[in-house]
Amino acid sequence: MGSCFSLRIKAKSPLHNGVSSSSKISSVPFRTEGEILQSSNLKSFSFNELKTATRNFRPDSVLGEGGFGCVFKGWIDENTFAATRPGTGLVIAVKRLNQDGSQGHQEWLTEINYLGQLYHPNLVKLVGYCLEDDHRLLVYEFMPKGSLENHLFRRGSYFQPLSWNLRMKVALGAAKGVAFLHSDEAKVIYRDFKPSNILLDSNYNAKLSDFGLAKDGPTGDRSHVSTRVMGTYGYAAPEYMATGHLTAKSDVYSFGVVLLELLSGRRAIDKNRPSGEHNLVEWAKPYLQSKRKIFQVMDARIEGQYSLSSVLKAATLAIKCLSKEPKSRPNMDEVVNALEQLQESNDVEPSRNEPRQNFDSTPSNSPRRHRASVNENRNRRAATYSTPSASPLRT
Repeated sequence: MGSCFSLRIKAKSPLHNGVSSSSKISSVPFRTEGEILQSSNLKSFSFNELKTATRNFRPDSVLGEGGFGCVFKGWIDENTFAATRPGTGLVIAVKRLNQDGSQGHQEWLTEINYLGQLYHPNLVKLVGYCLEDDHRLLVYEFMPKGSLENHLFRRGSYFQPLSWNLRMKVALGAAKGVAFLHSDEAKVIYRDFKPSNILLDSNYNAKLSDFGLAKDGPTGDRSHVSTRVMGTYGYAAPEYMATGHLTAKSDVYSFGVVLLELLSGRRAIDKNRPSGEHNLVEWAKPYLQSKRKIFQVMDARIEGQYSLSSVLKAATLAIKCLSKEPKSRPNMDEVVNALEQLQESNDVEPSRNEPRQNFDSTPSNSPRRHRASVNENRNRRAATYSTPSASPLRT
């Protein structure tokens, strides 16, 4: 599930010396397609069942579109899983593989392999699949609030800016999902952590989706998994991009990028920004630990909703996650603990007596302030043309 502002990294062949496309290291023995499908606790739908559930894949049922294909809204009976009338039964999101798409059967199977066996409150629920002739489909629970990407970057009456508290809630939920994947129970590296893959339910609880690029983590005395470089530009860790060596700390770096997006309301890569601001991480890092400069990074739409101490704690966590040295990054359990402490602290939300944060001492009529306003308006107009992702949760 991608965005028009972020390019999927699709390696057709090994990009680096010594990195082989077949050098995956895993404790899980090779399983055939039949073994994966039989071992999953999922419903096997016929194509006609899903065709009926989505009203023949009508264009007005499309929830989103991405590299995999289109996602359609549908309805099935909660008990029998048979197709029902629109507006009745269980709402589902049906992702249909585009047979001419850049993503293919292997990612479809990988999704089933992981989501058919892994269960956690912060992972999206995969209800079933369809494998019939050339048809490849996946059936998910429907998530009413859509993707984090839409709430952060799309402008319009439907997508209101997320508050500071909701942003920290989403960050914590997503962190818990990744922490579970890294746990001894799962031992999975997600590899494509980004806002379009973070889906929100009606209460803004975050759930990870799109496991097509996930990999089993290293085992024994192995320090990494060697693989082709795949993922999304702007989110992939630099050492992974350079060597093809994948570790759990690669996901931690990606989390740091998304946390920075939550703080700033900016995309990881945005060519519509002024020169020097295209890459969010490179632009923001110098400002993150300064009490006087942090305001230049923060999303103006949530001004006054946080205390300076709480935003500095969040920024410090982002800096740690974005460390160039993987060993210096925290693990995801430590990230979860830091975010929980942030939410529990008294300064997560300003008290009623605390004035609105306004760190900019520049007069409103100054040239610098005027240029910033012009750039902000220009960038907001550009953001309205973003392509919807193929998130099954978008409404």
